[in-house]
Amino acid sequence: MTRQDFEDPFRPDHFFDRARKLLLPLETPLAARPNESVINPEFIPPRGFISRDAAVLIPIVERSTATVLLTRRTLQLRKHAGQIAFPGGKIDPTDADATAAALREAQEEIGLDPAMVEPIGGLDPYIAGTGYRITAIVARVAPDHHLVLNPAEVDATFEVPLSFLMTPENHQTISRDFDGVRYSLYEMPYDQHHIWGVTAGIIRGLYERLFR
Repeated sequence: MTRQDFEDPFRPDHFFDRARKLLLPLETPLAARPNESVINPEFIPPRGFISRDAAVLIPIVERSTATVLLTRRTLQLRKHAGQIAFPGGKIDPTDADATAAALREAQEEIGLDPAMVEPIGGLDPYIAGTGYRITAIVARVAPDHHLVLNPAEVDATFEVPLSFLMTPENHQTISRDFDGVRYSLYEMPYDQHHIWGVTAGIIRGLYERLFR
């Protein structure tokens, strides 16, 4: 084994060791987590804002150098059509917790078998302007996983090297106006893919918790 093997933080064994130490425990109850985002600190809830709980899965594929599995939402969706996203959605009353919701949504959207997934830990909530308090669950995914996309929700998946997403020089900022309010958002262009908004904000949160 070379010295580089020991120093590479994106080898799966090294990355998951770090993640287990620094991520929030999976058993942390939703009610015990802060009702504000530490990832999106400039977000000011408008009057009458009500947060609803949602969960997404951050699937880290266990390749020789770890990758992150992302989806592209179908163009037929009423909201966020064509955007790059993690598999996920709102937490249903039947879900035991955020982890259960994230695993269920990943199976429904891209056919990811929960047996191929090992949840590791969570991030601090991300408060989206759409009214969702999003809990992101980081998980190890076996490299021989098989996907079956739900065409009503997802039209493609792709993998991005974790090292690219965890390099702060790749984290650009943009400004967008929504309902008369100007927001600063992250974007991380990768090949032909435009990763931005909530997805990029969650990725930035992963970087800040594990590598900053």
